[in-house]
Amino acid sequence: MTDDRRPQARTAPRVLKIAMNGVTGRMGLRQHLLRSILPIRDEGGLQLADGSRVQLEPVLVGRNEAKLAELAERHKISAWTTDVDEVLADPSVDVFFDAALTTLRYDLLRRAIGAGKHVFTEKPTADTLDQAVDLARLARGAGITAGVVHDKVYLPGLIKLRRLVEEGFFGRMLSLRGEFGYWVFDGTTQPAQRPSWNYRAEDGGGIVTDMFCHWNYVLENVIGPVRSVTAKAVTHLPERRDEQGRPYAATADDAAYAIFECETPDGDRVIAQINSSWTVRVHRDELVEFQVDGTAGSAVAGLHRCVAQQRSQTPMPVWNPDLAPDGSKDQDFRAQWLEVPANARLDNGFRVQWEEFLRDLLAGRPHRYDLLSAARGVQLAQLGLASSAQRRTLDVPELAL
Repeated sequence: MTDDRRPQARTAPRVLKIAMNGVTGRMGLRQHLLRSILPIRDEGGLQLADGSRVQLEPVLVGRNEAKLAELAERHKISAWTTDVDEVLADPSVDVFFDAALTTLRYDLLRRAIGAGKHVFTEKPTADTLDQAVDLARLARGAGITAGVVHDKVYLPGLIKLRRLVEEGFFGRMLSLRGEFGYWVFDGTTQPAQRPSWNYRAEDGGGIVTDMFCHWNYVLENVIGPVRSVTAKAVTHLPERRDEQGRPYAATADDAAYAIFECETPDGDRVIAQINSSWTVRVHRDELVEFQVDGTAGSAVAGLHRCVAQQRSQTPMPVWNPDLAPDGSKDQDFRAQWLEVPANARLDNGFRVQWEEFLRDLLAGRPHRYDLLSAARGVQLAQLGLASSAQRRTLDVPELAL
């Protein structure tokens, strides 16, 4: 039986108007406006399968009138507003996008869905799991196309890693190890490169809330659903300075050390260990790297590169603490891995997902990364914090609408 609550196909408009809330912030500006929507607009619009194009018309939404006006003038954008209600009441606005404060997101998305807008949003989608699931139910009932930003699986390194999974390169997958993070200055000698609210729990900050939403969809994409979590969340730097140089108590976690148990489509259990930190100095090729080990091969993927080593090409290292590395082929471990080629043009991951979401919208079909997938990310973050507080492993129940 056909579910008539699903998005319905409609005649593609020549112009798609997208209200973009939070574009004065770092992520909303750089990745979504400057590197996604504006390039598509400036190249003549989104090209569809039949060769036709649909132009995009952004409407900038935010709280700072001066910043919005300057941004609109600089990038030749005709419409901007500080009035969200005006945008939601405008029947010519097709899509509501949100990249503003997480603490305000649930209410904004709920109102946008109620106004009949398609929604595309950053994550987490809500402060609580109940709210995140409620959004998914509302979107399903409204018959709109809803999507959540899952940018990392659209990046070259993760695309290559996923291709190895689909080709059966790993044999039986055994484990995944991930390292993410960098040093975020505390504001005393150098200004912090992240906003201060990220380090205040009362404002929705914390690395678990921020990053476990990412790790959930990455693990689902590479291995399969997360079935349990064991986590330790800590605040290594208890005091920081805000944008005005004033000291404040850092009440949110700035590092998390977690073990996830995931299930493959074949029913195997794979252990994934991921360290996330804003208090670590980078000594790796990229800011985030994932190593997957299997019986038939291993691979290491970052955001852009991916290298692999097959079972038949695996050397036999011998542990000898009395011999220092001499630079020989036998001891140059990085040189023993082969680069995984892209074999295709791989554009900016945010833009690629925007294009996929908009094509789904225009075709009247659901987006594969919907608000329920976002709810699973919120669920994992909450369970991660609970695991840390209770000092025990917690199961991850399956979510359903």
